[in-house]
Amino acid sequence: MKTPLLSLAVGLALTAASAVSAFAQNGSQSTLERIKARGHIVCGTSEGVPGFSLQDGKGVWSGFDTDVCRALAAAIFNDQDKAQYLSLSSKNRLVALQSGEIDVLARTTTWTLSRDIGQGLSFTAVNYYDGQGFILRKKLGVNTVKELNGASVCVAQGTTTELNLADYGRTNNIKFETVAFATLEETVAAYEAGRCDAYTTDLSSLAGTRNKLQKPDEHILLQEVISKEPLGPWVRKNDTGWFDIVRWTVFALINAEELGVTKANVEEMVKSSQNPEVRRMLGVESKFGESLGLTNDWVVRIVKAVGNYGESFERHFGAQSRNPLPRGVNKLWSQGGLQYAPPIR
Repeated sequence: MKTPLLSLAVGLALTAASAVSAFAQNGSQSTLERIKARGHIVCGTSEGVPGFSLQDGKGVWSGFDTDVCRALAAAIFNDQDKAQYLSLSSKNRLVALQSGEIDVLARTTTWTLSRDIGQGLSFTAVNYYDGQGFILRKKLGVNTVKELNGASVCVAQGTTTELNLADYGRTNNIKFETVAFATLEETVAAYEAGRCDAYTTDLSSLAGTRNKLQKPDEHILLQEVISKEPLGPWVRKNDTGWFDIVRWTVFALINAEELGVTKANVEEMVKSSQNPEVRRMLGVESKFGESLGLTNDWVVRIVKAVGNYGESFERHFGAQSRNPLPRGVNKLWSQGGLQYAPPIR
């Protein structure tokens, strides 16, 4: 079911070129101008990844990734609910962004060289560091990935996961029988039905998937990571102003946590903080918001809507959430993690 890598690269390049060309013909307005005229932002989201982006029974989306969309809506409109979501499979998510069907791709999508230079798209900022892992049934008696030699492995099409699996097999002289499916739902269903010995994707997604299986206690996650998966929002390359807004929205969430600005205290911080970094970030002593095409209190709006980075993480992955995950390398750099944002100055 695999496509040769050269043919795949050529096909993706042609798809990107035609999509970007078609989008360019739709008008010369900037992305921000189109969003303001439309009255809401359109975010590409997943088919349903617990903790990251998931729709409830009333059709309301929530999650760590959708918080980025809410933050953008708050920054632009001062209303986090002026964000609409389009559920996208791994296979069609990039084309939807290329064609202008969405304004930003907020769903879990790995930053790679081929995506960043050859498809008319730009990665903005890492909001979650992840890695690829495996889930399988306990009864197999397998404890390491290398014991899966000859095993069938379910994987979603249009992801870096399939290539990572092939690379790991080549490097370690392991043969996997890759069984690829078009959507996440089909992939998980196939694994649960026993069509594959194991299922592989990002560890954060696997944790949520295990909880959704009919008998989660019968499945285990191997304690190995076979790849680097820096995740975050994507935009089209043809609009540097919109790129800046999305990138610095992620950075604002991280900086707010580092500087102790929270949903509960942000209004008081505006009035009383004497910290020059805080005052610049919140627009008290700066006009960076105007430089972005926003209001100078854009970070205040963001934090009031979704909190800072740590608050968002705790809400969706904390011990009291439905999808508890250790923060690990996603801690702030000052706490031993990798999350580090340039200063707002």
